[in-house]
Amino acid sequence: MPPRPLPPPSTPPVPLAQLLARTDLGLRQLAGPTEGVAIHWVHTSEMADPVPYLLGGEMLLTAGLHLAEVSREAGQESAAARDAYLDGYAARTVAAGAAALGFGIAPVHDTVPQALVAACDRHGLPLVEVQAGTPFTAVESAVWQAVTQARHRELTRLSEAQRALATAAARPDPATAVLRALARHVHGWTALLAPDGTEHGFAGPRPDAAVRTAAGRLAQVVGAGGPASATDTVPGGSLSAYALTGRARGSRALALVVAADPHDPPAHTIAGVAAVLLSLITGPSTDPAPATAGHAAALVRLLLGARPAEVAPLLGSPLWRVVHAERRRDTTQPAASLAAALGTPLVAPDSGSGPATTPEPPPDAGPGAAAAPCAAPALRALIPAGQEITAHPGWTLGVSEPVPVPELPAADRHAALALRRALAGRAALVRHRTPGPHSITSLVAPTEAQQHAQALLAPLTGSPALLSTLHNWLSLHGSWDRTATALGIHRNTVRQRITRIAGLLDTDLDDPDVRMELWFALRSLDRGAAPGAPG
Repeated sequence: MPPRPLPPPSTPPVPLAQLLARTDLGLRQLAGPTEGVAIHWVHTSEMADPVPYLLGGEMLLTAGLHLAEVSREAGQESAAARDAYLDGYAARTVAAGAAALGFGIAPVHDTVPQALVAACDRHGLPLVEVQAGTPFTAVESAVWQAVTQARHRELTRLSEAQRALATAAARPDPATAVLRALARHVHGWTALLAPDGTEHGFAGPRPDAAVRTAAGRLAQVVGAGGPASATDTVPGGSLSAYALTGRARGSRALALVVAADPHDPPAHTIAGVAAVLLSLITGPSTDPAPATAGHAAALVRLLLGARPAEVAPLLGSPLWRVVHAERRRDTTQPAASLAAALGTPLVAPDSGSGPATTPEPPPDAGPGAAAAPCAAPALRALIPAGQEITAHPGWTLGVSEPVPVPELPAADRHAALALRRALAGRAALVRHRTPGPHSITSLVAPTEAQQHAQALLAPLTGSPALLSTLHNWLSLHGSWDRTATALGIHRNTVRQRITRIAGLLDTDLDDPDVRMELWFALRSLDRGAAPGAPG
C-alpha cells in the first residue's frame, strides 16, 4: 500500500499546460487528463518502485530503464507480464500522489510503450513524452523557474493588496472602503455579517440566496465563540468566514465573510489581513468606550505638562507591561496584525523617528569609536498586566515585567533587552525577569552596588560599544555567534572586542567568578540607568 501523499507545499504550482507550451522543451502529452494538472516539483527515478520516495505533486521522470530490466527478466515472449507490470506501476504512481509521468526517449527506448500509454489512460495519470534532445535537468529547471516567477507574482500581489487595504482603512468610512478593496483583490464578494445573518456592509458581485444563506451559517459559527475562521464549499467557489477579534466584550460579534475562488491561496492571506484591519476598525479602539476616553485624557494631560504618575489613574490599570516586537524576515504581516492580536490600542509602530536602542558603532570602527544609534523595534506596545501575552507567528517579542506607570521607562529598557535576547537566541518570545528579594543583588544596597559597578567598569565608560558587547556576550553565555547576531556585527569583531575588554579590565573573562561579578556590575548600572549603561 503506497504512503498517503503529503500536503502540497506553500509554493504556487505550475500548470502542466505551461510546460507543454514551451517549444524549447518539446514536451508532448500522450495520455491522461489535460486540464487542471498542477506540478509542484520534479523527481527523477529509474527504480521499479519509486513510490516510497514520492511526496505527492511531482512530475516523475523516467527513461524506462526499469521497464527494460523487467522485460529481460520476464522474457520477450511474456508481453502480458510486462503489461501487468506497467499497469501496476501507473496505479502505484497515481496512489502516491504524483501529478504526471514524464517518459524520456533514448537511450533505452525509441518510443513510449503503448502499454504504458494505455495504463496511464486507465488510471488518469498524465503521461508526457520527453524528446531525445531534452535533458531531464532542463525540465526540472523549467519547473523551478516557473515556480519562482509564480511566487514573485504572488508576493507582489500580496504586497499591493496590503497597501490598498491599509490605504482604505485610513479613509472616512474605513469598514466600507476595506470591504471594497478586499473584493477587488480577491475577485469576489465580501461582507460583514452578524451571527443572525444581518449585513453590516458588503462589496463585490452579490451571490445568489443559497450562497448568502451559507455565509450566514458560517458567520454564526465563528461569531458564537467558535473557531476563529471557518470555510465551506458552495457552487462556483468557496466561502471563508473570519471572526473579528477586536470587538468589545459584550458587544455583538461580527464576521468577515469572503466568497472567492477556492484555488486561489493568496486570496485567503489577503482576507486574513483585511480581517485584522476590520477587527481594529470595528473594535473598541474606535468606540467611545471609557477606557479609550481615559487614554485620550491621559495623553492630553501629558502633553500639557503632567507627570506620568499623575495620569496613571486614567489608564485603568495600575500595572503595565512593555512589549518590543520585531518582524521576522519570513513574514509580510503588517504591524496592525500584531496590534490586533495583542488587543491594545496603546501601540507605537516604528515611524523611523523613534528612540534608538543600545548604541552600536560601525563594524569597522575602533573600540573607542563613537556609536551610531540602532534602529528602533518595529513596534512597541503597552499591555495591562492582567492581559496574557503569547508568541505570535511572524514576530519576535521582548516583554517586560509588570510595573507601575512611573517605572515604564525602565520597563522599556528591559523589553529592549528581552527582544535582543530573543533575536539572538531565535526565540519567539523572551520575558525579562527581575531578581527576587532573595537574590544576591538584594544583599547590597543599590547605591553601593552602582558605585562598585562604576569603579569596576571605569575603563569601559568611554566606549558604549564595549559595554554593549560585554553585556550581550555575558547575557548569551559567551556565545560568539549569538552575540554577533544580537549586535548585527561579525563574530570576529565580537572576539576582538572581548579581547580588548579583558585587556582594559586586566582580568580573565574565562573565569566564571569574574563573569559573575561583571554581570552583577552591568545589571546594577542597568537598574540605575547610569550613563553608558547598555539597554
